[in-house]
Amino acid sequence: MNKNNNQWSTKLGFILSSAGAAIGLGAIWKLPYVTGQSGGGAFFLLFVCFTLLIGLPMLISEFIIGRGTNREAVSAYKILAPNSKWTWIGKLGVVGCFLLLSFYSVVGGWILIYTGKAVVGNVIQTGLNPSELFGMVTGTPWVTIVGLLLFTVVNVLVISLGVQNGIEKANKVMMPLLFIFFIILVVRSLTLDGAMEGVKFFLAPDFSKITASSVLYALGQSFFALAVGFSCMVTYSSYLKKDESLPYSAGSVVIMNIFVSLLAGLAIFPAVFAFGFKPEQGPALLFMVLPAVFGKLPFGEVFFAIFLLLFLFATLTSSFSLYEIIVAALVEKWPNARRKIAWGIGVVVFIASIPAALSSSTLSDFTIFKKSIFDATDYLVSNILLPLGNLLIAIFIIHKIDKKLVADEFLRGSTIPIGYYKAWRFMMVFIVPIVIAVVLIYTILQY
Repeated sequence: MNKNNNQWSTKLGFILSSAGAAIGLGAIWKLPYVTGQSGGGAFFLLFVCFTLLIGLPMLISEFIIGRGTNREAVSAYKILAPNSKWTWIGKLGVVGCFLLLSFYSVVGGWILIYTGKAVVGNVIQTGLNPSELFGMVTGTPWVTIVGLLLFTVVNVLVISLGVQNGIEKANKVMMPLLFIFFIILVVRSLTLDGAMEGVKFFLAPDFSKITASSVLYALGQSFFALAVGFSCMVTYSSYLKKDESLPYSAGSVVIMNIFVSLLAGLAIFPAVFAFGFKPEQGPALLFMVLPAVFGKLPFGEVFFAIFLLLFLFATLTSSFSLYEIIVAALVEKWPNARRKIAWGIGVVVFIASIPAALSSSTLSDFTIFKKSIFDATDYLVSNILLPLGNLLIAIFIIHKIDKKLVADEFLRGSTIPIGYYKAWRFMMVFIVPIVIAVVLIYTILQY
């Protein structure tokens, strides 16, 4: 394979692709319903604070590890800590991404099915109750399997083309469209009668509604939304040229992520409140509440189709990064076999995702710790493996990597003041690992 195709051609391509990896189900699917269940504005403020104070330093850390070695996640840790158990951080990332894909791809399949139905006018205009339609889509085995298959094929087609020709080109088209579509929806949502109640719920903090669980979810959401903890960004940054600034790139990704999260809330909550729905509907919020909301709007089917299209774009740009960390680990061993590896991994992910896809139908009675296969996998990934991965990376970059390499990578490519590096290092030594450890311990004890 052409080696140049394994580097980002431009800084913009890297930033858009990294933002695409971060902006997906976390920002558009998970944040609204978790915010709705956790009190609204106060939760969103906590999420923003955690993203800036914990997520951003962790994102810079993964960037440093990746570009400092110019290797994908598994090989990067082997180079920095050879013949040690720290190399398992990269392997944990591969396993975590695989598990995440096993339920992420299921939701991606739902979105594909809904998008196809909305484009031809078969969601709102069917006359079916939104909850009945959602139950029909998720509860019909062949429908969920077909959606899962199509979502997997789209990912494999892009990943098999490589970094420049596949991931970067797709993100350069999808990410700008994501912002354009979102702004259209936000404008329409904010012009509804009663929309300001939704804005108040989303942006006016009411700290009386914050609980220990809300704090836990806010930190977990910041990790999920930035795609940190599984070393996806280690792999992405390994393709970055040496003359780019890692802190500026990470800052750009974080700002875009918070901005899209803000747009998601402003697109959803004003519409939900304007039509008298409840915001705490859970994971099915987008599929059960929004069709009913858009159904009461002029040209509602059109706006709902637009929303689903941008949702699909965001989901795909994130799943690209999950596939890439797995594929890149194998391409390192067989550099000329990317296409075969991509298709092979696609087949394995598809088969592994079938149990989660059937969680609402054939396997609905099968539970793990009183959770469906889908929910159990989500809980394991979001509440255990992601915080654990972040904790290990936080310890690793401070205590196992040469300080000069870390400082050089942090400061390279810009005239950023040394004070920024000292502030980042202070956070990584005294704040970030302690906060993550406390939350992880609390999660385990609560369960």
